[in-house]
Amino acid sequence: MKLYMHPVSMTCRPVRLFIAENKIPMDEELVDVMTGAQYKPPYATINPNSLVPMLEDGDLKLTESSAILKYLADKIGSPAYPKDLKARARVNELMDWLNSNFYREWGYGLCYPQLFPHLKRRSDEAHAATVEWGKENSKRWLNVLNDHWLGPNKNYLCGDQITIADYFGSGLVTLGEVIRVDFSAYPNIKRWLDNIKKLPSWSKTNEAFYGLVTAMKSQQFVTIP
Repeated sequence: MKLYMHPVSMTCRPVRLFIAENKIPMDEELVDVMTGAQYKPPYATINPNSLVPMLEDGDLKLTESSAILKYLADKIGSPAYPKDLKARARVNELMDWLNSNFYREWGYGLCYPQLFPHLKRRSDEAHAATVEWGKENSKRWLNVLNDHWLGPNKNYLCGDQITIADYFGSGLVTLGEVIRVDFSAYPNIKRWLDNIKKLPSWSKTNEAFYGLVTAMKSQQFVTIP
């Protein structure tokens, strides 16, 4: 199997973490998204989405991190993607919620327009309005994540056992560390992230990501205090 990836990517990081934690044999090929390599051949030829990650397993190509996590978990029979119908439905629900409701405003409303020049709006007024909209809606979703999905008693999103929803969610939520979101205002989220960060492979898998966090320390951001 081969994973096309970039180590900073928010959607590659959960897949790479799951692979590392489960010691899944995997070749990796770097797609340098920082220089736009995803938009050029050869990668754009094999993945017209021009996004990472992409998994190749023989003649199968998967281009969505959520699908890749589910496939890998099934392939190795991981309890992180439970076989029980209702338990699996809950994992699927959380992953869909994270990938749609949460990530829409969090990633493409609040964080990415401030981090990537090609996502900056045409005028300062439009840009500020986009970021403010993203901020206010992100606060709503953080409250839902903190109070509804997690609550005060769960160690992980679906209970007391880690699932692929936790791998996926931790990659997306920690994006906020780049713009210095203070998760102490969301104690259940902070507790959950602290649990994920105890995984043996977390530090090594996220080394490049925290290099980005460090590189952005002097930049001013609209954030959630």
